[in-house]
Amino acid sequence: MKYPLICAVLTAVSCHAASCAWEPAVGFKQIPIWPGIPPASRPLTGAEVDKTETKELVAGKPWQYVGNVSKPTITVYSPKENNTGAAVIVFPGGGYQILAMDLEGTEVCDWLSSKGITAVLLKYRVPGENKLPKSGHYPKSAEALDDAQRAIRVVRARAAQWHIDPHKIGVLGFSAGGHLSVAVSTHFKDQIYKPVDAVDKVSCRPDFAVALYPGHLALDGHAGLNPDIRVTGETPPQFIVQAENDPVDSIDNTLVYYAALKKAKVPTEIHLYAEGGHAFGLRPTSYPITKWPALVETWLRTIGIIKPA
Repeated sequence: MKYPLICAVLTAVSCHAASCAWEPAVGFKQIPIWPGIPPASRPLTGAEVDKTETKELVAGKPWQYVGNVSKPTITVYSPKENNTGAAVIVFPGGGYQILAMDLEGTEVCDWLSSKGITAVLLKYRVPGENKLPKSGHYPKSAEALDDAQRAIRVVRARAAQWHIDPHKIGVLGFSAGGHLSVAVSTHFKDQIYKPVDAVDKVSCRPDFAVALYPGHLALDGHAGLNPDIRVTGETPPQFIVQAENDPVDSIDNTLVYYAALKKAKVPTEIHLYAEGGHAFGLRPTSYPITKWPALVETWLRTIGIIKPA
C-alpha cells in the first residue's frame, strides 16, 4: 500500500464537516489540544475527510483514513485494568497528507490499553495537499510538529487526572508518524511555536520513542542524516522496526538514524526484516515483522517503563 495513491483524491472530495469529520468509537471523546486557533494554521481546500479504503487491503481488511485535518485532537484510551502508569502517544502515518486512523491509530491504541498502557491517539494536522513546504524546522508539515509537542505537554500536564506517570510518557509512530516520533525526540528543546498557556511550560521531551518504517530521515540522493534531525546524548531511548523491501521509505532512513544514535550513545533497539513492505500497522500476516508488538512490550520492560512480567 502506498499512501500517495489515496492522497491524490482528497482535493476532489467534498462533504459537510458534520457528516465526514472523523469520530472515535462510542465511549471515547476527542479533546482539542489547543485552546483556540492552532499556531501556524493555514487555509485548507475543504472540510475534514473520513474515508475507508476498500481496494488496497491490509491483511485482507480495509482501512480508514482521514484528510484535511485542521483541528488537532487527542483521544485517550485508558486501560481497563492493570494500569502500568505508562502512556504512549500514537502518531498515525500517511505522508503528512492523510492519517491512517484505524490501521496505525485506533487498533494500536486498543493493543496498548490491553497491556495496561494508556494510549493517546493524536489526530494531527495534515493539509491534504501534495505540494507542501520543505523549509523550517520540519521538512513536510510544520503544523504536525507543533501538534506533537503540544500533545506531549497536554498529556504530561494531565498525568494525574489520567493516572499516568509523568516520567513514563512515550511516542509511537508509523511512516510519517515514525518521522514525527523522531522529530519530537530531537527537537524537544526547540521553541517551535509561541507558548499559548501554562501547559507550554511543561516538558515536551518523550521518555522513549518507537518508530516503525519511518521516512524523511535520510536525504534524498545524498548520504547521511537529514540535518533537521539532530541527535544528542539527551535523545530518549529509541526502538525502530523496518523491512528491507519497504517500497515507500527505504531502509536508508533507518540506517542513518541508527548510526547517529549509536554515535551519541543513545540506548537503541533496532529490528530489520527482509520482507514486510510498508504500512502494515500491527495486523498479523505471514511475515515475521508483524510480530513487532511483542518485541516492543519486551523492550518497554527492559528499559523500566513497565514492570517485568
